[in-house]
Amino acid sequence: MPVSLARLFLAAVLLGSLISSALAADVATKPNFVFINIDDLGYADIEPFGSEYNRTPNLNAMAEEGMKLTCFYAAPVCSPSRASLMTGSYPKRCLTIPHVLFPIYAQGLDPDEVTIAELMKEQGYATGIIGKWHLGDQPEYLPTKQGFDYYYGLPYSNDMGPAEDGVKSNYGAPLPKVKGQGQPPLPLMRNETVLKRVLAKDQTELVKNYTDEAVKFIRDNQEKPFFLYLPHSAVHFPLYPGDAFRGKNSHGLYSDWVEEVDWSVGQVLQTLKDLGLDDRTLVIFTSDNGGSLHHGAVNKPLRAGKGTTFEGGMRVPTIARWPGKIPAGTSSDEVVGMIDVLPTLVKLAGGTVPTDRTLDGGDIGPILAGAKDAKSPHDAYYFYRGLNLEAVRSGPWKLRLKEGELYNLKEDISETKNVAADNADVVERLQKLADEMDGDLGLTKVGPGCRKLGMVKDPQPLIGYDGKIRPGFEPQK
Repeated sequence: MPVSLARLFLAAVLLGSLISSALAADVATKPNFVFINIDDLGYADIEPFGSEYNRTPNLNAMAEEGMKLTCFYAAPVCSPSRASLMTGSYPKRCLTIPHVLFPIYAQGLDPDEVTIAELMKEQGYATGIIGKWHLGDQPEYLPTKQGFDYYYGLPYSNDMGPAEDGVKSNYGAPLPKVKGQGQPPLPLMRNETVLKRVLAKDQTELVKNYTDEAVKFIRDNQEKPFFLYLPHSAVHFPLYPGDAFRGKNSHGLYSDWVEEVDWSVGQVLQTLKDLGLDDRTLVIFTSDNGGSLHHGAVNKPLRAGKGTTFEGGMRVPTIARWPGKIPAGTSSDEVVGMIDVLPTLVKLAGGTVPTDRTLDGGDIGPILAGAKDAKSPHDAYYFYRGLNLEAVRSGPWKLRLKEGELYNLKEDISETKNVAADNADVVERLQKLADEMDGDLGLTKVGPGCRKLGMVKDPQPLIGYDGKIRPGFEPQK
């Protein structure tokens, strides 16, 4: 090789090395993200949001060191809420189902959806989900096909299985009699392997196992940026607090499990501190929907609970903590929600959101940073229950469409006083907002703005009714 070409070649190699080093350094300084999502936790089930009898010292500390988001909206039930988190879109836009997904459903979150995990991977992040998925249990829908490097947990709710396995009754309760075939066994998975059939004893170990896995994921990925999604199966029925927590709270199993979740949060936060990752990690704690009153949740002062579009069904207790970035001991009542997590975290990671599809969420980074004039990215917020638009909010005003009831949430957070008669102009304005949505997502039917739903042929259970694991998902010998 001529000397001049050799020098050019060497210069190119050195330049490439410098660029590579610069990129590596840039990746190394990106923030980490831990998103903790509790199942069916009520608005007033933790002390920072007014619990009178659940002891949550770790969440108390998290609130003291971070920000409470007192008007954070999810969805009325599990699958739609998780679809919003993954896509930054209203549930109906990305998962057009009337309720939730069940085992062996042909439907699921379409693989063509661009998830928060996929966007994080583009920015050099390690991505992991530990806990409940609930966006489809067929191979095409599993987390490892939706941008996650690592998965450990249940593909759907901890009550979806045969009654004889204890998944239809709380700890220690008699097993109910169920007519017909029922649901297939509940699988515990690692990546695309079914580890075991979940029985009652396994339910009592879920929080501890999830926590141990989360701590291990953080330790294993401490040298690079990571996105950890930790969706607990607790405190969803059936109630199975671990041995170390069961019976510790006089208010029963539900409170025991809330307190075990608080312990789990403490373990995650302590791990970040021990590894020196505290100051570069944003941790968000929330719930996938309002609490289930029937199983012991408390949503006060909100009206109703899980499964409804009243505040108690969709407004969830949320805390964000990031030392040095989020002002300690603060609170925001701006309208934000699950749909805002993707655009906010992706921007913080240095990425950009997709431009080839509609996202309904916005960047709430300025709110989290405590910017003086930071406002909600939502001039209007839409409350869908399944395929039906049931309410619209704008500013403090919330209009329930079918009932024609108007509430001023700033003055009446409990939705007890219908002020429609005294505010006809507000009713007309919010009704117009609803009517405009008919041309996008639709009011009751699937509108033109809804994206396609994932669909597979011949869905099969991960564990058959005969107890055999689906071929291809067996543990390696």
